[in-house]
Amino acid sequence: MGQPWMLVRAAAILLVTRQTLALSDIFEDGKSDKEILDNLLRATRYDKRLLPPVQETVKVDVSVLLLSLASPDESSLKYEVEFLLQQQWFDPRLKYSNQSRYDFLNAIHHHNDIWLPDTYFIMHGDFKDPLIPMHFSLRIYRNGTVFYSMRRHLILSCQGHLNIFPFDDPECSFSLESISYEMKSIKYVWKNDEDVLKKSASLATLNAYLIKNQTLECNWNNNWRGNYSCLGVKLIFTRDRAFYFTTVFIPGIILVTSSFITFWLEWNAVPARVMIGVTTMLNFFTTSNGFRSTLPVVSNLTAMNVWDGVCMCFIYASLLEFVCVNYVGRKRPLHNVVYRPGENPVIQRLPAVLSRIGIILASPLGDKKRDSTGVANEIVSCTNCGPNPCTHTANNGCAAESCLLQVRKKEPPHPIRVAKTIDVIARITFPTAFAVFLIFFFYHYSSYTHSDEHT
Repeated sequence: MGQPWMLVRAAAILLVTRQTLALSDIFEDGKSDKEILDNLLRATRYDKRLLPPVQETVKVDVSVLLLSLASPDESSLKYEVEFLLQQQWFDPRLKYSNQSRYDFLNAIHHHNDIWLPDTYFIMHGDFKDPLIPMHFSLRIYRNGTVFYSMRRHLILSCQGHLNIFPFDDPECSFSLESISYEMKSIKYVWKNDEDVLKKSASLATLNAYLIKNQTLECNWNNNWRGNYSCLGVKLIFTRDRAFYFTTVFIPGIILVTSSFITFWLEWNAVPARVMIGVTTMLNFFTTSNGFRSTLPVVSNLTAMNVWDGVCMCFIYASLLEFVCVNYVGRKRPLHNVVYRPGENPVIQRLPAVLSRIGIILASPLGDKKRDSTGVANEIVSCTNCGPNPCTHTANNGCAAESCLLQVRKKEPPHPIRVAKTIDVIARITFPTAFAVFLIFFFYHYSSYTHSDEHT
C-alpha cells in the first residue's frame, strides 16, 4: 500500500518541478513573443473584463496624428478626416522579465484578449466604410505600458457661416470619451499636454485648407454626460479665395462691365445694343446657376445672393437704359426743332450757361430790376451803354432800333439730344455705382471674416 502512494507523490512533485522550470524559462532567450503573451494572458492570472489594477484612476494618454484631409468640393461643409488615434496606459498585469530579448511585445494577434479602453467618438457626421483589413497596432512594453494605435476615417459635418459664404471659415469638431467607464474609473488626457494636433510629414489635402487646430477638454455642453472623461478636437478650415475670384467674381465683373459698353454705342444701334444686353444677361444666368447648384441650400440671405442680385440688377438696368434711350430718340420733336449732329448734348450749352451766370453775378441787383412803374427791367445789350451790359427795358434808355435784345426763348430739346444726354450720364453713373458696390461688398464681408478670427 505504501509504494503506490509514494509513486503518486513523486509524480506530483515532478509535475510541480516542471511547471516551476517552465515559468522560469518563459522569459529567457529563444522564447517568442507569442509564448510570452500566452503566459501573461492565461485565464488564471489575467481577465480582460477587469480594469488594470492601479491605485488611482486609469490614465489614458491620447494623441492624434493627422494623415489626410479632404472635401468633395470647395463649397461643401463635409470634410473627411483620416488620422491615427494613439492611446497609452499602464497595466501592471502585463509586466514581463528583463531576461527577454524583446523591447516590446507585438500583441496584434492577442487584440481580443487584452483590456482596451472603450473609446467612443462624439461628432456631427459619420464613419467612412470600415477599413479592410483593420489597421491598428498594439504593443506591450516591459514595464506594463500598453501602446494602442488605430487608423480612423471620419466624415464630419462642419459648421460654416453661410450668410458670408464664401468668406467664411468652416469649423469642424469631434470628441472622444469612454462609453461605459465614468470619470472616476478612466481619465483621458492629451499626451504631453499638447494643445494642437500633430501632422504627418506626408499629410495629403484635397479641397481642405486647414488654418488652425486645437485640442481641449470637453466642457459640460460638448460631451454626452458630465461624469465621463471627454477630450475634444477643433479643426478650422478656410476657403480658397482665389478659386471663387477666378470662377465667380471676376467673370461677374467682366459681364457687368461688358453691359456698360452699350452706353458708348449710338443710340439707334439697336442690333448691337440688344445683342450685348441680352447676351450678358444670359451668360450671367448660366454661370450663376451652374455655380449655385453646388451650394448648400439655406433660408437666409447669403453673400452670393447679394452678389448675384446686384450684378443682375446692373445688367438689367443697362438693358432698360437702352430701351429708354431708343424710345426717347424716336419721339417726334416739338416745334420742328432741328437737331445739329456732332454737337455734344452736355458741353454745347456750357458756355452760354457760364456767360449767364457771370452776367448775373456782375449785376449787384440781379438779372432784373423793377422801375417805378413796377415793370421788370431785363439785361440787354445796348449800343448807347458801351461795352458793358445795362439794365433797362428795351424801350427805356435807348432807342429801340439801337437795342439788341438777347431774348433767349426756352425751346424744347431735340429728342435725339435728350437720348444722347441720357447715354452720357449713364457712362458716368453706372460704372461709378458699380465700383462703389464692389468696394462695399468686399470690405464688408472681409471685415466679417476678421471679426470672426478675433472672437
